[in-house]
Amino acid sequence: MNSEKFEYLNRRESNARTYSRNVQRVLNWGSLAQVRDDEGRHYIDCLACAGALPLGHNHPFVQRQVIDFLQSGQLQQALDLATPAKLRFMEALFAILPENLAAQAKVQFCGPSGADAVEAALKLFKTATGRRPVVVFQGAYHGMTHATLGMMGNLAPKQAISGMPAEVHFLPYPYTYRSPFGAQVDARETERLSLACLENLLSDPESGVNKPAMLLVEPIQGEGGCIPASDEWLRGVREITARHGVPMVLDEVQSGIGRSGDMFAFERAGILPDAVLLSKAIGGGYPLSLLVYREEYDRWQPGAHAGTFRGNQIALVSGAATLEFMRQENLLEQVRRKGERLRQGLLDLQRRFRCIGDVRGRGLMLGMELIEPDGPRDALGHLPAAGDLARAIKKSCLNEGLIIESGGRQGAVLRFLPPLVITDAEIDAVVERLGNAIACHQPALRAVSRVAAGEMPA
Repeated sequence: MNSEKFEYLNRRESNARTYSRNVQRVLNWGSLAQVRDDEGRHYIDCLACAGALPLGHNHPFVQRQVIDFLQSGQLQQALDLATPAKLRFMEALFAILPENLAAQAKVQFCGPSGADAVEAALKLFKTATGRRPVVVFQGAYHGMTHATLGMMGNLAPKQAISGMPAEVHFLPYPYTYRSPFGAQVDARETERLSLACLENLLSDPESGVNKPAMLLVEPIQGEGGCIPASDEWLRGVREITARHGVPMVLDEVQSGIGRSGDMFAFERAGILPDAVLLSKAIGGGYPLSLLVYREEYDRWQPGAHAGTFRGNQIALVSGAATLEFMRQENLLEQVRRKGERLRQGLLDLQRRFRCIGDVRGRGLMLGMELIEPDGPRDALGHLPAAGDLARAIKKSCLNEGLIIESGGRQGAVLRFLPPLVITDAEIDAVVERLGNAIACHQPALRAVSRVAAGEMPA
């Protein structure tokens, strides 16, 4: 039985596991956006390995090229040596970089996880600038290594760990639904005040913060609750950091490679960052991580950042194949269209259910924040986040045949990261199944009261 197999793993695996606590199934088959457990139940996968499967499970285009590579006799592991797989991947990577970055970019292949790219960036920019402080943002998620944990907004994983890295400074992110400056502060003013905090930190001779080695920011916060920064805010950050001579590093580990509807989420702002961190989707489903940076910062010495499995050869093949498929199928345009279809479906649910406080995101990186609509407001005037409800709905979604994940404050944001090849019919099924799951926890009379009370248009 599925439950017996799961319980065996449950007894033997580490207590630190996370996703399997929510998906208590043995999954034995996957195709694109569909997965199946060993009892024959099907699910639509809106987690996609936390966004690391841009084309879903076992995409035939990528699968064929990986199989051909495995049977070719080429090196399967190669440290950082030159190989045909690396050459092809590098050509594909530079073809998708914005021209102004590609013209001056260097690439450091890192260990298999995105956290290692963050670690590499820390080493590079501390070396290149001779400085130590780092500026990050509240709500940030940059990995789970010791150093990256010190740059995480979420306090829970850090509480049991002592000796967090020093000289990491957190600034308010433009979380416009829950403005850090109070519920009465609108989106534009939230962004203005966030930028003012950055300007003050860098310009005030008594800010208490020495000049930073780098500023690290997600253009769309993922684990922090799927919070997109506006193009205007990103341009403001770039202008301030450039004026003060502080490198701006963009963490596109989750938002990059088409997830936002653009190849990179920062592109729409028209800015030139000093570095971009990539992992997850760039490997096409296999472990790969890299740091792309402007060559003027290439001041570290040979061996400054090494690792046996950096530049995973299979991931180089699958990553290049994924980029090729995206180009051939004009997938970015499809992501924008499908993302809007899913967003409209989530907005329809928001009109029905008062517990849905906000729907946000870009492309196929969307979040739905759940609230207690009649709960007491906090000191900043915000309604309570409904984390317990989100966890209950997530469990009901699994019973409905839908896999989703949660995050954000109190774990109250339901997050949607489906494969970029999800179909329209599957999107409609996601909305229907999610609606059924929410209805299980919201009595019918309350479910329609948002429209009936005139809170939202019908």
